[in-house]
Formats: sequence, C-alpha cells, structure tokens
Amino acid sequence: MPPTTPPPQRPPRLLTALLTGALLLGGLMTAPAAAGAPAAAAATTAVRVNQVGYLPDGPKRATVVTTATQALTWRLRDASGTVVASGPTDPRGADAPSGQSVHVADFSSYRSTGSGYVLTVDGSGSAPFDIRADLYDTLRADSMAFFHHQRSGIAIDASLVGSAYARPAGHLGVAPNKGDTSVPCQATVCDYTRDVRGGWYDAGDHGKYVVNGGLSTWLVVNSFERAKRSGKEAALGDSTLRVPERGNGTPDVLDEARWELDFLMRMQVPEGKPYAGMAFHKIHDAEWTGMPTRPERDAQPRELHRPSTAATLNLAAATAQCARVFRPYDSAYADRCLSTARRAWTAARATPALYAPESDSTGGGAYADTRVTDEFYWAAAELYATTGESAYRDAVASSPWHTAADAFSPYGFGWADTAALGRLVLATVPNGLPASDVARVRASVTAAADGYLSRMAAQGYAVPVPADGYFWGSNGEVANDAVVMAVAAELTGDGRYRAGALETLDYLLGRNALGLSYVTGYGETFAQNQHHRFWAHQLDASLPRPPAGSLAGGPNSALQDPVARERLTGCAPAACYIDHVDSYSTNEVAINWNAPLAWLAAYAAERTTTAEPPTAACAVTYTVDNVWSTGFTATVTVRNTGSAAVDGWELTWTHPGGQRVTGAWNATVTQSGNAVSARHADWNRAIAPGATVSFGVQGTGTDTSGSPTAFALNGSACA
Repeated sequence: MPPTTPPPQRPPRLLTALLTGALLLGGLMTAPAAAGAPAAAAATTAVRVNQVGYLPDGPKRATVVTTATQALTWRLRDASGTVVASGPTDPRGADAPSGQSVHVADFSSYRSTGSGYVLTVDGSGSAPFDIRADLYDTLRADSMAFFHHQRSGIAIDASLVGSAYARPAGHLGVAPNKGDTSVPCQATVCDYTRDVRGGWYDAGDHGKYVVNGGLSTWLVVNSFERAKRSGKEAALGDSTLRVPERGNGTPDVLDEARWELDFLMRMQVPEGKPYAGMAFHKIHDAEWTGMPTRPERDAQPRELHRPSTAATLNLAAATAQCARVFRPYDSAYADRCLSTARRAWTAARATPALYAPESDSTGGGAYADTRVTDEFYWAAAELYATTGESAYRDAVASSPWHTAADAFSPYGFGWADTAALGRLVLATVPNGLPASDVARVRASVTAAADGYLSRMAAQGYAVPVPADGYFWGSNGEVANDAVVMAVAAELTGDGRYRAGALETLDYLLGRNALGLSYVTGYGETFAQNQHHRFWAHQLDASLPRPPAGSLAGGPNSALQDPVARERLTGCAPAACYIDHVDSYSTNEVAINWNAPLAWLAAYAAERTTTAEPPTAACAVTYTVDNVWSTGFTATVTVRNTGSAAVDGWELTWTHPGGQRVTGAWNATVTQSGNAVSARHADWNRAIAPGATVSFGVQGTGTDTSGSPTAFALNGSACA
C-alpha cells in the first residue's frame, strides 16, 4: 500500500570529503572551494516575487517577510516609478516551513503588460520583474536543452550550446574512457558485455539509471502528448529546440526523448540470457567519479548492475508510451518500442520481486525500491492505453492501486512512487474502461489537486508540499505537483488549478524563503553552483557554471552532506538549501527534476489568447446592507458579461479592512486570512450570458470604507 512517510530519496552522490586538499582528477588540477565560498545569497529584500515575472492572465502574488500584525499597503510601480496599482496585504503570521512571519500581497487583478515592475511594501522593494504573455518561452526551450547538455555518447556541439559547454563525446571507449560500448556486469551478475551507449547522465555524476530515466522520459513525452491534446503541440515541434536532429520531421521534444529511449532499450537483457526481457537497473563507474571530471576524461571502469523488477517496469511503461506517441512520426520505431514493452511486461510478471539492494551505492545511487505494485499499475495503464488489450485492462482493474484512495502520495509522485502516473494516463488518454471507472480516476486527479491547493492556501509561500516534505529533490516534488494541478485544469476547465500550477513557478523562481531563483539564469539572484562533475566553475574556473534552465534540487531538511551539515544546522525546512557545488543533497541537478520543470514551462508558455488580455467577462457589485457595532451583512451580485455561459463558479476577493466572514447564504463561503472564496450552490451553479447571481455574507468588522473592490471569477479578474 502507499507509504505514510516520504519515499526513498537519492543516496549521497559523492561519498568523499571535497572540502579539504587539492584534487588531481581527469587531468585537471583544482583547489577545493574555500571555506567562505558563496552559499545561497541571502535575500536582499523582504518582498519575495517571481523574479522573472507573471503572466497577464495568471495569478500575481508576492510574499512579504514582516512582523507587522496589521495589513500593510502594497504598491505596484512600473519602470518609470509610477504607482499603477495598490492594495492591502493579507497578514498570515507565522509560516512554519520557512520559519518566518509573512504577509501576502495579491495583485492578480492588474493585467497590463510591461517590464521593470517593482512591488513595494513598507519601504522595501522587490526584485524587478515583467508581466507579459511570452514570459516562459525561453524557459520552455532552456529547461529542455538541459537534456541535450546531459547526453552521453555524443559530442556536444558549440553551434548548439556555445563554446563554454561544447565537449567531445563521453563514454564511447575513446581513451581514457573504458566506454559504454562493451560494458561488463558486476561480478556474479552476468558473464557477457552490453552496448549501453547513449542516454542522459542522470544527475551531477556520470551514472545512468533506468528507474529515473523511465520517469524522466515519460514526463518529456507526456508534455508533448498533453500539448497535442490541446492543439498546441507546434511550440514543441520540429526545429523548436537546439538539438542536432532538428529539421528531421519529428518534434524536437520526441527527438530528445528518443536519445534516452534508445539507451533504455539497450539496457534490456537479451534473449537466451538469465532474466531475459528484464532491464539492468543501472550503469555507472565502479567507484564514485571524482570532482570535477568531464565525461570524456573519466578513466574509471564501468559496470552494469543486476536487473530489477522496478527498472523493467519503467522500461515497459516508457516504451509503451513511446509506441503510442511516436506512431504518427515513425511507425517502425513505435513497433520497436511496443515489442520492448511487451517483453519487459512479461519478464516482470515472471520475476515480480527482484529488488535493487539498498547496499548497492558504491559509485552511484542505489535507487532501491522494494514495493513495485505501483510500477506494475503504471506499466499496465500505459500498455492498455496504447493497445486496448484485455490482458492489460485486467491488470489495471485488478491492481490495488486502481481503487486506492491515496494513489497520489502526500509527497507527490517520483521514481519510487509511480501509481499517480497510471492515474494520469487513464484520466487523459481515451481508453475502454467503464465510464464510471474513468470518472473515478479523473475525480482522484482533481482531489489530489485540491489537496495541493489547500496546502498552498495555508502557507505564506504557496508551496504544494507538506511542511515535512522538504527532502532530497524537493523542487522536483513541487514541479511534479504542478503537473497534477495542470492536468486537473485540463480535465475540469477550472481556472483554480491552472492558477495553482502557475504559482508553483513563482516559488521556483524566487518567491520562497530564501528569495532565490532555483533555476540558473532566471531572475535577479539565482542558483549557479549546482553539484555537477563538469559544470563545476566553483571548483575550477576553467569549467562553466550550469547552463540556463538547470533546476537545483532545493531545500532538504535532512542535511545529508557535509556542507549542508556545517552551514545549515538549525535551518527551517524551507530554508535548508545552500548554493554550493559540494552540497549534493540540496544543490544537485537531476533529469527527474528538470523533466517536470520542462513540462511546466511548456504548459505555462501556452497562450490562452493571441490578443491582449480580454475585457473581464464578469462584473461584481458588493453592497453593504447593514452595519452594527460588531458586524455587518452584505450582498454580492455577479453578472456574466461574456458571451458564453459559466457552468460552475467561484468568486474570490480580499477583505481589506480586517473583516471576517462568519456566515453566508446562496453560496459556500470560506476565508483564509483576508482572502475570501465563494462557491456556487447546486441550484445556482450556471450563469447565462447577461444573467446574474446573488448571495449574501455576514461577518465581523465594521470598516465599510474597506469594502473589497477587486474580484476574480474562476481565476479571471472582474470589472
């Protein structure tokens, strides 16, 4: 059954002291980082914003670190310094994950575009930011380019990445490499060698892991499949990315995924061998690769590690998805993927409990996982969605995960928790399950998204993870949760879910406890010393920093490396991060963290309109009907000024005068801080064009001069 504690996390990537002594590695003499090497820069302002900016039609919120107990005034200034909007903050008080006292400023109703905006509160100004529709176009490309940079077995060409990041192909058997073209197994695992060239380096080392590769490939391909469902796949199509395959008639996102898929299929045990059809769990150096070491200078022997059921099911799921999504572009490749998936499924069914040992952590992460019923569910879902065959349908229906209430783990999905991926597939890809089954699966997606929105509303920095969810790779967890919210938005059309998904980007790009963008190259202050073998400028000035679009792992309250333990003891969970190259437990990069970032960036970059932000399709009248010494009543009237009916509505606003809603009629009204939300009743859920609905509220507080003036209907601002 699903875990009740955080899932297994990445084991330490580098089990050696890098803080003392010089290292002679890969032909490069380097000195270690000085004791005073820069950590995550302390925030220079109390006003924390998305340092890149906001979409005109999206949520626009900031967090203000302050001990003030009463509402403060926020002012939005344009590049000339002119105040273009203002309003009261919402005091939230103590925010447990960050250890700070905070207010929230909501300026979502401002929808004009421009650059150089600054939000000021109580004498403090934010980092400058933009408001524009093309805000995430560059991040969409850069976050995907990360995977090309991480490719093994191919030269990285300066014409595509720039001279700083160009390098010869690594691990092809060219001295000093032992190479990946003829790799032996660890002792007792097998008596033959395999050509397992290609694929993506998993993280900051030179290892390649099937369980992480399968998840990451799935997210990259799913990003394209989702965009295609909405008719917006052109932005991910051919010649949209900096990849050597551009111009071949296949969408570039799929070309990038194919580089990893080819590697994953090479990891399948051949016919006639023990465990035929299963997948080797991983390949990496026999000992931990030293820092820094570029791939083509790695002289260590490489080893294949014992097959595992988890790796085999990752292979089955990823290649079954490949067969469906690649078919319009390369039917022969789709056939190859499906054949691989079928073989892997059959092999996993024959050997359902071959687990990777936790002790296998020399030279690479163990990626141990002793519960694989979720991987069986995910693989069955993909095979059924692709083939429609009854055997896979039966495997889906008989899985305990198909009806489990908590298939979406409290800590999000990940390489050790994959049941949610099966749910997402069955909720979005047309299939032959009974309509009631599909409805239940879709309801589970929206329920998970509702849980994430609830957590966000309760926290000062609007993070979807629980307070104890800041573990290894927490930023990847945040982005994975955003994927679920975005799918919920697709299934329901409810703007709350889109807003929630977009707001996670605010956290990753600077609206967080440290006031730091975790994405290299994005924002005023960003991570630039991520743990990596060849983007290691902090260790060797001749090497580059990570390329733009690289996501740092993020806060990890377990403090699982020497630098974190030395520098971060006593940190609040959301502040347990340091931008230091040797802090592998907080500051490594990884394909399974950049994959959901790329998914999310592509989603956020999609235009909801090709024109300027439309005139609000709603108008609201808020009338105070009665005031007495301790309270008030008011009537709220909502008019649909658009041309289409609204079916299911939620109206949100902020009470600026400290009022608290204590009762309501004709709507369900809730309040968190100063933020109020009113949802329709069963009988008044629809508002025809030109029609109105009204509801009433009763509350405490008598400051009628502070009546709300900014309202949003289903996430869109009203007049």
